[in-house]
Amino acid sequence: MPADLPVEEPARRVTGGRARDVDAWDRAIRLWDVYFAVAWVATLALVLGAEHPAGPVRAVAAGLLVPLVPWYALFGRRMLAEDPPGGRRALWYLAGALALFLPSAVLAGETRLVSFALIPQCFMTLRMRGALAVVAVINLAPVAGWALLWRPGAGDLFANALFAVVSLAFSTVVGAWIIRIIEQSMERAELIAELDASRHEVARLSAAHGALAERERLAREIHDTLAQGFTSLLMLVQAVDAELDSDPAQARRHLALMDETARRNLAEARALVAGGAPADLAGTSLPDALDRLTARHSAALEVTGPVRALPAGVEVVALRACQESLTNARKHAGSSARVEVRLRYADDTLTVSVHDDGCGFRPATVSGGYGLAGLRARAAEVGGSAAVRSAPGDGTTVTVRLPAPAALRSETP
Repeated sequence: MPADLPVEEPARRVTGGRARDVDAWDRAIRLWDVYFAVAWVATLALVLGAEHPAGPVRAVAAGLLVPLVPWYALFGRRMLAEDPPGGRRALWYLAGALALFLPSAVLAGETRLVSFALIPQCFMTLRMRGALAVVAVINLAPVAGWALLWRPGAGDLFANALFAVVSLAFSTVVGAWIIRIIEQSMERAELIAELDASRHEVARLSAAHGALAERERLAREIHDTLAQGFTSLLMLVQAVDAELDSDPAQARRHLALMDETARRNLAEARALVAGGAPADLAGTSLPDALDRLTARHSAALEVTGPVRALPAGVEVVALRACQESLTNARKHAGSSARVEVRLRYADDTLTVSVHDDGCGFRPATVSGGYGLAGLRARAAEVGGSAAVRSAPGDGTTVTVRLPAPAALRSETP
């Protein structure tokens, strides 16, 4: 945020470029119009109603005030409406206003009342030092010229001089207040601009993060469903190709399995496009879905604890974890490996464990791909965790622990 404006800096108005700020400033300009009109009318009335000086002199003094109105309307008002106002145009405008004001103020002291309309404009359009210099001329020069022209008595001179000094002091205070108001407006405008920029940046980052998260989600879904299905189809094609001549019956069984896998892949693709639940979970419970899944992979399933409905996100993560673990076991554990799946419902958690007694591996050496990393990411999205325990020759165990919200607990019949 900017510090307090130094006296050398110009007084500036900041609108922030917004329509509502422009409208607010337009309303403020109209208030200044009213203020200028009231001060001008009051001054003209005082000049014309005064007893001294003589009538022709008062008429000249009043006549000099008349051009102030079009001068302000044509130049002053337009200058104040600029952002920021000031510069050479402000000097020319104020010079013209003083050329009309000072002779009138020298001829008739009542004319000095219009200075209350001119002084704020000085602080709104000039630098602080320049504004103070012009304000001093507006307050002191008319008294000096009036005294030289009319040679008043000591009492009148003292009263007018005192009024000029008080008016100058008051003008300085008002000017400082105006500068402070403008400074606060600048600070607020800059703060609003910073907040707007931050909001746009947050929106941009949020959109980018959302797109990245959606891309990662789709990558995991494709890896866990379509890619695995296509891998199964390729393996079945190789098996059928090897069995066509030697074991036609087994080849036909594998062809039927290919048909089932292709249909399941098609159902998963449709569910992925529609954004619905996985095909295996549609209209069924998680244990039933896992029972069908383990049957396809020739694995054993054990379910313990009170089975209950859980949030869709939790059940999807549990299903995908089993799919990924069973696929990895089939690909890496060896054809003779025995695979067991355990689904345990506890008070606050759901635990899915997939164990095989295959060749095992070193988890620390695995890098890249969507398999294990995607499994951990899925679990983390619903507040759970995933762990892989394995060693060469010691099999592999994948354990996923997921939250089981109490609000959705219900015993199944």
